[in-house]
Amino acid sequence: MSDYRGKVHMEIIPITSHYFFTVNAYLVKTENRYFLIDTGMAKKRAQFEKELQEAGCKPGDLKFIIITHGHLDHIGNAAYLRDKYEVKVAMHKGDYNMIETGNMFVDARGIMVKLINFIMNVFGLSKYEKFTPDLYLDDNQNLSALGIDATIIHTPGHSEGSIGIITAAGDFFCGDLLVNTDKPAKNTLIDNPTEMEASFERLRSLDIKTVYPGHGKPFQMQQLRELC
Repeated sequence: MSDYRGKVHMEIIPITSHYFFTVNAYLVKTENRYFLIDTGMAKKRAQFEKELQEAGCKPGDLKFIIITHGHLDHIGNAAYLRDKYEVKVAMHKGDYNMIETGNMFVDARGIMVKLINFIMNVFGLSKYEKFTPDLYLDDNQNLSALGIDATIIHTPGHSEGSIGIITAAGDFFCGDLLVNTDKPAKNTLIDNPTEMEASFERLRSLDIKTVYPGHGKPFQMQQLRELC
């Protein structure tokens, strides 16, 4: 999937992992630079890396990895890719404990989140390789210094450290704030309902055109506005 809007040509390549459920990561190419948003599941590592290489992204080509939140289906290959591709990993400090402990449920509060924790423990999916992020991202942080014309939007609710990335062209990588597995909707897996609703309301003030969710297909933001 590619587009040309504004001064910089940006190509967005979804990488979808399938394991009980599907989850998306997004490889973003601007000129000769590659950026990766989320890293999929460790259990599908070989396929994930194969898709990176098929997209033309080899060790040395990847400039940065941005993690939308600390859940294992989004961060499962972060430590591995950081070492092999010699690339820095950035995320919000709100999910620090998840990364430092290798346990995505260490700070879980919501009832549904705890239920998912139990189920994933049964299948051995609740833990992953722990590491220390190279950089912490803040709300409204501009990423132009990293080589991508985009801004960080802190969107807590699904997790304390959830973030979205909005580009100057109006593309919004929302992590798990929004989903499109059946139709565009707010995620029902909630850690903090008050924060979740506040994060969603904040989106109304942003110039979002296309949403790239962690689960499901990209959709136009107008579709969600019409449903809510």
